[in-house]
Amino acid sequence: MTEPIDVLLVDEDEETLGLTQTFLERKSDRIVTETETNPTQAPDRAVEGGFDCVVSDYRMPELDGLELCTAINERTEMPFFLFTGASVDEESLSDAVTSCVGKGAGTEHYDTLVADIEAAFE
Repeated sequence: MTEPIDVLLVDEDEETLGLTQTFLERKSDRIVTETETNPTQAPDRAVEGGFDCVVSDYRMPELDGLELCTAINERTEMPFFLFTGASVDEESLSDAVTSCVGKGAGTEHYDTLVADIEAAFE
């Protein structure tokens, strides 16, 4: 059996987190998720919680997705995925961001996110 991938999902919107959690776990039998609505608590949870990777929104109060990525990478290296409805300039993305997937209508973006997460652990 293939090892599970423990994913911390970070977004201030609980409804979005719930949808993302449901779709990721339905689309992959490897992905196991937990959620965090407070981006300032996410670095501690990501590192101390033994997660394999983080999926984060970009626009959040107090700490945006790139700042969160930096805060985590100051402590440990792990794949980091931005999952956002915001327009993000590819040049502004840190090398530490594994991929950036845009949210949108339909469910195709979840397929892309699942594929990117699984590819990071092949």
